[in-house]
Amino acid sequence: MKGNKRGKMLLACMVSITVLAGCSSGKSADSEGNKAPDAEQAKINQSGYPIVNDKITVSAFAAKFFANADWNNIRLWNDYEKKTNIHINWDTVQKDTLKEKRNLLLAGNDYPEFFYASAFSRTDLLKYGKQGAFIPLNDLIDKYAPNFKALMDKYPIIKKGITMPDGNIYGLPTIYDPEFKSVLYGTPWVKQEWLDKLGLKQPETLDDLYNMLKAFKEKDPNGNGQKDEIAWGAVGTDGIVAYLRGSFGLNNHGNSNINVDTDPATGKVRFIPTDPRYKELLQFVNKLYKDGLLEQDIVSVKSTEVDAKGTQGLIGVVDNVDPVAIYNQQGYVGLNVLKGPHGDQQFTYLGSPLGNIGMFVLTDKAKNPEAMIRWMDYFYSEEGIKLFFMGWKDETYKEDASGNVDYTDEIKKNPNGMNLDQAIGQYLIWPGGYYPGFVKQQYFKGAEGLPTSVENAKKAEPYVLPQEKVWPPFNFTQDEQSELTTIKTDIDTYVTEMKDKFITGNESFDNWDKYVAAIEKMGVDRYVAIYQSAAERYAK
Repeated sequence: MKGNKRGKMLLACMVSITVLAGCSSGKSADSEGNKAPDAEQAKINQSGYPIVNDKITVSAFAAKFFANADWNNIRLWNDYEKKTNIHINWDTVQKDTLKEKRNLLLAGNDYPEFFYASAFSRTDLLKYGKQGAFIPLNDLIDKYAPNFKALMDKYPIIKKGITMPDGNIYGLPTIYDPEFKSVLYGTPWVKQEWLDKLGLKQPETLDDLYNMLKAFKEKDPNGNGQKDEIAWGAVGTDGIVAYLRGSFGLNNHGNSNINVDTDPATGKVRFIPTDPRYKELLQFVNKLYKDGLLEQDIVSVKSTEVDAKGTQGLIGVVDNVDPVAIYNQQGYVGLNVLKGPHGDQQFTYLGSPLGNIGMFVLTDKAKNPEAMIRWMDYFYSEEGIKLFFMGWKDETYKEDASGNVDYTDEIKKNPNGMNLDQAIGQYLIWPGGYYPGFVKQQYFKGAEGLPTSVENAKKAEPYVLPQEKVWPPFNFTQDEQSELTTIKTDIDTYVTEMKDKFITGNESFDNWDKYVAAIEKMGVDRYVAIYQSAAERYAK
């Protein structure tokens, strides 16, 4: 997905957990207290529905977005139970306490048959996979997950991105449809009305960008006689640095491994934050800041302060989602991809289609893993995706003759004053952020799905890094991860801190060599070597 955008309206929900009474005996009770047969005794249908002929009950853990949502009595799961003959006994926690509760379950050997949307890191997947708590899914996918397997075949980056160094797959991911371009990338937004009033064209180069922002600041484009315009409004410096990385030839494999890419001169992994071109990038952004063309409290400003200015229409450039979605401000368009000082003109700040890869995990307590991989696979199918995000035709959504769908007025304009997330959250579980599944533009109603966002991405597309060149986050061996953790934490923290200091002038560029030397002392050579090994494994 696009970088770290505060205003992302990306659908999502974290999920639940459950430890079933009677698991140790191999029996479990459904919601009505009826004993279900052992899973191994249940007849599993390899295709079609129900998945099992005899009803089974399965324990699960998940984190949820809405505290009052009862996953054991929500229509999505109730209807799916009727279709599959599988009753899920959900044990849910709110996402804020997910990590603590999840880790306690694993530490106490008190975990359920599967974890759903529990956001396991790559490190945890490999760790618990090696320990045997998480079971490999490779063979199960081959035999019982035709929808997911088809996606892996169509998009090789999926299989490469979810396969651990030991060759096993321990978790199923969130996938953002590679054809859904505007959810993967988009340039910042510029106020077209201001350009028109000042007789300016869209910038094509860095100098053009500087001159446009200077005109926004000094020439009163909102016409109120006051110099109250914010040329570039943002929370933090990541947005502008991200936008310009490709203009300086940086991040030629995208942003999933933000501090490394391939050095064009050597073909080996390069550490970006000590590269001379990264220094040039920071010097340019420092010039914008020094001349008052960026939000002057950009490092420390609160989002509410920027929101207030945005809602008043005082911001010329917004490095978030379309301002119509967050500020109710019409008329912003995507900026051009700029040509940099060395002739580079590429947009490289995009990740792989893979979201979190630890969103569905089967544990060694799963009595019927074949049935459960089928249970999850449905939500990678067209029908399952539509149900997951839209619900039920003529109840939660309407559909026209061309197949276009939208939520009903009861959802969009809820009579009880609920916002969209709250209204649809009565029936579905996607609001909030985390879930395994496949995000398609047709069923996605967040800001990235707006026609303006689609147009923004389309305009940038000729300059966007091709997907086949994009790296997903790398998977490391346990030894590599153990060694990398400390080095990476120290180096990444220092790089982030110094980026802001250089941009704001709190650190002089005269001290650049000292900055590089400090990173070298932290072990950057080993950092790069570990990434080099991971990159070579990925390339195979």
